[in-house]
Amino acid sequence: MHRMPQYIRVWLMSLALLAFLAPFSFAGKAESFTGLVSDAMCGKKHMMEGDPAACLRACVQKGSKYALVVGDKVYTLDTDDKSTLATLDKLANKKAMVKGQANGDEIQVSSVSPAK
Repeated sequence: MHRMPQYIRVWLMSLALLAFLAPFSFAGKAESFTGLVSDAMCGKKHMMEGDPAACLRACVQKGSKYALVVGDKVYTLDTDDKSTLATLDKLANKKAMVKGQANGDEIQVSSVSPAK
């Protein structure tokens, strides 16, 4: 039986390790964002008259996602975690700190807490 030379085995093992680790090197770092909890449909200015938190909740019930207004920028918050969604509901129209990975105008949320 023919044996593979040592340098080829080392090269193949290195290649396999590189292929395994490559996705981790491209993963973005989690960041912290502090801003006002809103919804993606209304953004910075709520359309319903009256209580902005009630408008936000109505928009979310109709399918809009939560958003975070940071200065002039509105980030859509992406999460399916029920605990995180409940926290966002409690923080409707209040300042919050969101931790997660931003990708353009969207944040993949890892945690939410009231801003201090």
